[in-house]
Amino acid sequence: MDMAYNGAVYSASNASPVWEFRMPTYAFEAMNSSGQEVKDEIEAASNEEAIAKIRGKGFFPTKVREKAAKKAAKKKKAADAAPTSPKKKMPLSIGGVPQKQLVSFTRQLSTLQDAGLPILRSLQILEEQQKPGLLKAIIGGVADEVEGGGTLSDAMSQYPKAFDKLYVNMINAGEAGGVLDIILNRLADFMEKAAKLKKKVIGAMIYPGVVISIAVAIVSMIMIFVIPKFEQIFKDFKTELPTVTKVLLYTSRWFAQDYGWAYVLFAPIGLFVIIKLVRISEGGKYAVDLIMLKIPILGSILGKTAIARFTRTLGTLISAGVPILDAINITKETCGNEV
Repeated sequence: MDMAYNGAVYSASNASPVWEFRMPTYAFEAMNSSGQEVKDEIEAASNEEAIAKIRGKGFFPTKVREKAAKKAAKKKKAADAAPTSPKKKMPLSIGGVPQKQLVSFTRQLSTLQDAGLPILRSLQILEEQQKPGLLKAIIGGVADEVEGGGTLSDAMSQYPKAFDKLYVNMINAGEAGGVLDIILNRLADFMEKAAKLKKKVIGAMIYPGVVISIAVAIVSMIMIFVIPKFEQIFKDFKTELPTVTKVLLYTSRWFAQDYGWAYVLFAPIGLFVIIKLVRISEGGKYAVDLIMLKIPILGSILGKTAIARFTRTLGTLISAGVPILDAINITKETCGNEV
């Protein structure tokens, strides 16, 4: 009779017992010295050992995964052994995780990985330290997935409110290359620089926005309170007024008496809603972004911002070991402009 215990096979018979350890099998994708893609399988005790063996063959690993059959068996065994519990519910939240919180989490996770802690223990520590909220729940969910046998990148890909495609693919590259701590540190640096760039762009747009708002407010006050008084004076003159003056008086009357100020006030809000609705379709996104790039001053700022984001993202992905075609496709989706 044969019995399996913790990856080993115990053969029980009249003869002395024999233990046979079965090492996990890892499927991998790698690049050889000629730059060609290689797909194969290798036996190793852990993911790190598999990566070391692949490199020992002269390959550069790009993806290493334990075979699905064995992972599924491990997950089933863990599910059978553990008491059933409902999956953690995400708290209600508008938008995603704040960038500042995500940078802090990434930096702390990098430090813990650099110190040599297992990824599951690192996630559990960060979950305990996190204040109640969306990020705490997401970290807990990621930890549960990792504990169940999943990889960190696969677990994070299930929470797009916190981890976008750029983040997940860089984590994937870090896992495959065995340099997760370095990749996490680069990610934190990248997000900090992106936040600074966004802050500069917003700062550059605040001044013209304030000037335009003040100008609109002053013109509105003149139209509502000043020009109507001149209209009565002009009537007393009983003379034919120039066309320009008539248009100005009519505009003032419409503005003050026909609630024209309401149209002016809510026009920007309506325009914003229309743009959002148009951008739902791919063609609408392209059209809106093209028009935005044609606007003087604003178009130049938006164009330079998109180029800066594109080059920084592409450089970060390539330095992390992500294949160039995958890096370009990811960058295309994260540059923020369809044109």
